[in-house]
Amino acid sequence: MTVADLEERFADALHGTARAWRQAVDRRLKSLGMSQASWMTIAVAAKSPRPMSQSELADRLGVEGATLVAMVDRLVKAGLVTRQSSPTDRRVKHILVTEAGTRLYEIVRREAVAVRRELLGELDAKRLQVATELLESLRGRLDAPP
Repeated sequence: MTVADLEERFADALHGTARAWRQAVDRRLKSLGMSQASWMTIAVAAKSPRPMSQSELADRLGVEGATLVAMVDRLVKAGLVTRQSSPTDRRVKHILVTEAGTRLYEIVRREAVAVRRELLGELDAKRLQVATELLESLRGRLDAPP
């Protein structure tokens, strides 16, 4: 196997595993009647140490701004998030998770932890550490300015 073949295999495995992981969590959350896009939006907003703007949230989720606006509209209507104007820029809206959204996020988090434990629980800690460091390194390179 050439290095190019191995790189392609790695990229395919990374993409497929990330998708399958999200789908595994999604299957556990079907009873909530929420789409993957909904629970991921709430999870990203809830995990943020500070309120995120709609554009920051869209970037973090890897979606277009217009797509996120429609998603946030649905979540606002469901009482799971609110929009709050920025105190420094009226054009900027921050997304805040409501009490109901926080309760929902706790369910999402619990199910995500269960999936993570099922998938990673029997892995050797050293292998997990090496894989984690590799992924963190790649993420750092991808997030770095060009």
